[in-house]
Amino acid sequence: MLFYDSVGPNPRVVRMFMAERGIEVPKTTVDLRGGENRQPAYLEKNPAGQMPCLELDDGSVLAEITAICEYIDEIAPGPSLIGATPQERAETRMWVRRIDLNIIEPMANGFRFSNGLKLFQNRIRCIPQAADDLKLTAQERLAWLDGLIQGREYVCGSRLTLADVMLFCFLEFGAQVGQPVKPELTAVTALMERMKARPSAAA
Repeated sequence: MLFYDSVGPNPRVVRMFMAERGIEVPKTTVDLRGGENRQPAYLEKNPAGQMPCLELDDGSVLAEITAICEYIDEIAPGPSLIGATPQERAETRMWVRRIDLNIIEPMANGFRFSNGLKLFQNRIRCIPQAADDLKLTAQERLAWLDGLIQGREYVCGSRLTLADVMLFCFLEFGAQVGQPVKPELTAVTALMERMKARPSAAA
């Protein structure tokens, strides 16, 4: 296998997930800032032009971080970070989708349409006038999540899952681009500290 890596929170999710699952995959770095991911050589691998992707031994390519992580989870030995039972897997996927749609997407687009506009304006349709509302939406839904996970060690209770990895990587990114977690969100900030202390956070 070959992992096409770059800067940014999406590839970091996969790197951290692989570290948690104890699997190492050869990597090649794509120059995201320079637009290498929008050039024909990479588009042949991933027509969406997004980072990252994972090329399998048979030459087929997986993209989208949730799909890549689930594949890694299935082939790696050891405890699953998706779930050991149908109910656990469904619970993980429920929270991953909630976090992705309600927090990560508005947070990321809030960045792309404002702080990151210079980088993204010629790559995707940007809506600068929507940036502030998107950032506010992400903060509102993060507060909603904080209320739901009070008293839990992780998003899915005592289970560390992909939901925690995704949330951590994107909230750390958000803090770097003017969208920090408010300190009054005590459950989320405590979760962030637990995740930050894990060796995989350095991946």
